[in-house]
Amino acid sequence: MSGALDYDLERPIRTPDLSSPPLMTKRARWLVVLGFLLPGSAQLLAGNRKLGRFGLSVTIAAVVVLVISLLGLLFARATTLSVFTNNLFLFVLQWLIAALGLMWLVLGIDTLRLTKLVRVTPNWRVPVAMLTVSLTLVPVAGAAWASSLIGTGRGAIGSIFIGAPDVKPIDGRYNILLLGTDAGSDREGIRPDSISLVSVDAKTGQSVIIGLPRELIEMPFPEESPMSALHPYGFGVAPNSVSEWGGCYTTCYLNAVYTEVENFPETYAGLYPDAESRGSSPGIEATKDAVQGATGIDPQFYVLLNMDAFSNIIDSLGGATVNVPERLPIGGGIDEYSGELVNVDGWIEPGEQHLNGWEAQWFARSRYGSENGDYDRMQRQRDLQGAILAQMNPGNVLLRFQEIAAAGSQLVKTDIPDSMLGRFVDLAGKAREHSPVNVELVPPAVDPEAPDYGVIRELVDAGVAAASPQPEGGGE
Repeated sequence: MSGALDYDLERPIRTPDLSSPPLMTKRARWLVVLGFLLPGSAQLLAGNRKLGRFGLSVTIAAVVVLVISLLGLLFARATTLSVFTNNLFLFVLQWLIAALGLMWLVLGIDTLRLTKLVRVTPNWRVPVAMLTVSLTLVPVAGAAWASSLIGTGRGAIGSIFIGAPDVKPIDGRYNILLLGTDAGSDREGIRPDSISLVSVDAKTGQSVIIGLPRELIEMPFPEESPMSALHPYGFGVAPNSVSEWGGCYTTCYLNAVYTEVENFPETYAGLYPDAESRGSSPGIEATKDAVQGATGIDPQFYVLLNMDAFSNIIDSLGGATVNVPERLPIGGGIDEYSGELVNVDGWIEPGEQHLNGWEAQWFARSRYGSENGDYDRMQRQRDLQGAILAQMNPGNVLLRFQEIAAAGSQLVKTDIPDSMLGRFVDLAGKAREHSPVNVELVPPAVDPEAPDYGVIRELVDAGVAAASPQPEGGGE
């Protein structure tokens, strides 16, 4: 009796009355909707049960993985993000999503066959067919898009970040040297236009941004640095390996340390022999040591931003909104006879402006029209970097991901390990909850041509303290 009852309940779907168009129409609509909501259910009810069980099992497994991922983002964010940024995991995920899309396509086509359109009421045949095709192709297209994005992300991670183990924080903080370079054919080596040291609390994401003038001189090197033996009293201070009267092969400025080490092997050959294998270079490592000697903070990583590529990434993000402090010329130069600004191609007007990539590049580059010269230009470059980060919201990044990834591989060079991406993404999210502390080592607080490194370290220590978690109870 029970078997007969089961058969009667199943019959309208599996063995319907083919001579009843209204019943067949109702059946077709149910199959299409169920097949979309639970892929495999249409086959389980009306077709190949083995195929249906497979499709339904895969669907349930995908939902379980999605739920676990969401729970992981809520309760174990850093670990989950580390998994999501692992290259091997992304490779497997990319092909699993592609396979899922292929399965959906097969099940969708089979569902259309199971509807038996010729038995459906004539006025419902086209709607049922269109609905089936739409509910099949949209998820398949989504799977193809997601798989493509993951492939692009894998490529960007592989081209920008290095494969290396995690690095532990120093005194509870991660320290990153941020170098903004404006490469040009008239420049010998890398001469950073902006130099910042970012120190981030490893738990809270609170950060301090220390701006160093590129003209800073006589930086002491840590005792363990190979540069200390060559410049024992400070960079360029006499006597040193260059001469008993001191000096350098370059300008002896902070931003010339890279060129000094890279371009003069007669004095600096053999320094930092493992730098290249760690995704860095001797010049970068020497610059790190110079910054550590000046500030007392050990830069664990560097991020080199090519200002030439800013234009591409800003256009990829849809522009950048900045507050222009004063009227800035685009192009131009100072006439050597009259001392006046000539050959200006245009102007960036004061006030809040939404700049495209080309305009933003000139906002960061413009050398004229600012009362404090290079110091104002350094600040504009940091403002632009902040505006770019503000545009890096999840929705904008997802919408423009492929363009951003392509531009990012031209923009950024770093020695941050790919194994730490998840942790840094998590810290970036936490950092949005805090306003960064800015410490500008520029006049009048600091004279780059006669620096007092005791004062500089006091300023840095105060900035780090202000960007550190307050003791429980809110004590001063």
